[in-house]
Amino acid sequence: MTKLTEFVLVTGMTGAGRSTAAKALEKLGYYVVDNLPPGMLEELVASVDAAEDIDRLAVVVDSRSRTFFFGLVDAIETVLDLGINVRTLYLEAADEVLVRRQEAARRPHPLSRQGRLMDGFVRERELLRTIRGRADLVIDTSRLNVHQLAHRVRQAFEVEDERGLHITIVSFGFKYGIPIDADMVADMRFLPNPYWIEELRPLSGQDDAVREYVYVQDRAQDFLDRYVELLSIITNGFLREDKLFLTVGVGCTGGRHRSVAMAEALDERLRKEGVRTLVVHRDLGRE
Repeated sequence: MTKLTEFVLVTGMTGAGRSTAAKALEKLGYYVVDNLPPGMLEELVASVDAAEDIDRLAVVVDSRSRTFFFGLVDAIETVLDLGINVRTLYLEAADEVLVRRQEAARRPHPLSRQGRLMDGFVRERELLRTIRGRADLVIDTSRLNVHQLAHRVRQAFEVEDERGLHITIVSFGFKYGIPIDADMVADMRFLPNPYWIEELRPLSGQDDAVREYVYVQDRAQDFLDRYVELLSIITNGFLREDKLFLTVGVGCTGGRHRSVAMAEALDERLRKEGVRTLVVHRDLGRE
C-alpha cells in the first residue's frame, strides 16, 4: 500500500514558471525533485514511498530531458499502475512572453540547436503537445508575476480534508484574446455595456454601481442560475473522472465591466454551493 498521498507532476514551457511552481509546492510540504529524466520516475517513486517522512512528492519534468522526455507518458502510466494518483500541472505562456523572459535570463533554449530562440519554443510546443492534453491543470502565466503564480499553485495544491473540484474563474477581454488555459468560456457581451454610461465608464465591475447596473439587466440572473446548474452537472462528471481542476473564462469586450462583475457574481454563487474557487481578473487595469 502506497504511503504517497499527493503526487504532482510539473511540466510546461521553458520560461513559463516551473521553478516558481516548484518552490510554492516545496513550501506546502512537498518533496520536490527538479529536472528528472522520465525513465527514473518509477525508481524515484519507489524510493520516496519507502521513506517514512515523505507523503507528498512533486517532480519537475520538461524539455531539458531532451529525447528522454518521450518516455514521460509511459512513465506516468507505470506510476498510476502502482495505485498512486498523479496530478499534472502544465505551465503555459504566450510566445512573445516566453521569448522575453528567456532573453532576460540570458540562457539558450534547450531545444534551440544553436538556432533562433523561437525555433526552440516551436519544437518544445510540439514535444509537449501530448502531455498538455493530459494535464489536470493548465495555468497561463503570461500576465502573472511570480507571487501571483505561487498563489495560484498554493490555491490548487494545498492539502485539504475533502477532495473536490477547484474552479478558477478568469475574467478577460475578448479584444486581448481568450485565455489559453480556459476549459470553458462564457461570453457576457449579450449584456448592455456600462462603458457607454458616462459615470460608469471609469469604474470597474468591482464597483457597486457597475455591479448593480449589470445584475439588473434582463437575463443576467437567469444566466447565473443556468450556468451554476450547468457547472454542477459538469462538476459531478469531472469528479467521477478524477479531474479536480476547471478554469472558466468569463469575457466581455475589454475585460473591465461586465466580465468582472459577472465573474464575481459567479464566484459568490459557487461558494454558496460549497465549491472551492479562485477569481482572477486578467485584463482589469489594462486599459
